[in-house]
Amino acid sequence: MDWMIILQQLVNGLTLGAIYGLIAVGYTMVYGIIGMINFAHGDIYMVSAYLTAICIAVFMSWWGWTFVPLILVLTLIVVILFTSLYGWVVERVAYRPLRGSQRLAPLISAIGMSLVLQNYVQISQSARTQGVPSLISGHPLRIGSEQNFVQITEMQILIVIVAFLSMAVLSYIIQATALGRACRATQQDRVMASILGINTDKIISIVFIIGAASAAVAGVLVTLNYGTFDFFIGFVTGIKAFTAAVLGGIGSLPGAMLGGLILGLAESLFSGFVNTDYKDVFAFALLVLVLIFRPSGLLGKPEVEKV
Repeated sequence: MDWMIILQQLVNGLTLGAIYGLIAVGYTMVYGIIGMINFAHGDIYMVSAYLTAICIAVFMSWWGWTFVPLILVLTLIVVILFTSLYGWVVERVAYRPLRGSQRLAPLISAIGMSLVLQNYVQISQSARTQGVPSLISGHPLRIGSEQNFVQITEMQILIVIVAFLSMAVLSYIIQATALGRACRATQQDRVMASILGINTDKIISIVFIIGAASAAVAGVLVTLNYGTFDFFIGFVTGIKAFTAAVLGGIGSLPGAMLGGLILGLAESLFSGFVNTDYKDVFAFALLVLVLIFRPSGLLGKPEVEKV
């Protein structure tokens, strides 16, 4: 067995897993606060890919900017702002009016919002596969001999660094700030938190915004890395990220990143040594096994019914 091939697949899997982990944050935070799955979250990620392309086109083609670091930073800021707005709208339209209804109603509403976003993008941007120019195309780092080596691109390094940095900042916010304490209180008992003066409606909206912002970061990174996308990318990637959230323990932020890394590594190794065509089947089979033997996920805790 060639160890260089294994190492290359591990590098690819780590990059893919970091993306899954970022998107899984949105699923795990929403579920942790209101106990519901936001199935429109994958399409929020898809919208961020289109916003990335629009920003790059405006900055480079319309305004003629050539300084790549400034373009990347401004693109990230603008995409986060607009994608967060989409997340806020999804909460106000698809979830808040149905919060007191049966749990099936918001689920159906979220699926409907997902279809609305898909068709909205398809109509406004066309169904064709879109692309962006390669802005980070430096010489990749090669480890090994000339014939047998592991290749690590600058974009892969950037994805891993940004993903873990984003997770560290988010973990700090949740664990060490007043907003984080309000989020944790709302998660534990929404009624009691409201009695104690916490605006739970505002906290829930902020959680949707944070989840959308994480998806926006992932969307920018993936778009810059792969260069192409279409209006349907949110469905498959969203399901994979949801799988990662469940795998790590939905409701747990570290679990979201851990689940994403495990899923990305497993998918990459399976693609490299077995068959690329069946990597999705393998990913979901892994989810089934975890649900059978550890239903709460790797880092999740069993739900305790409040009485």
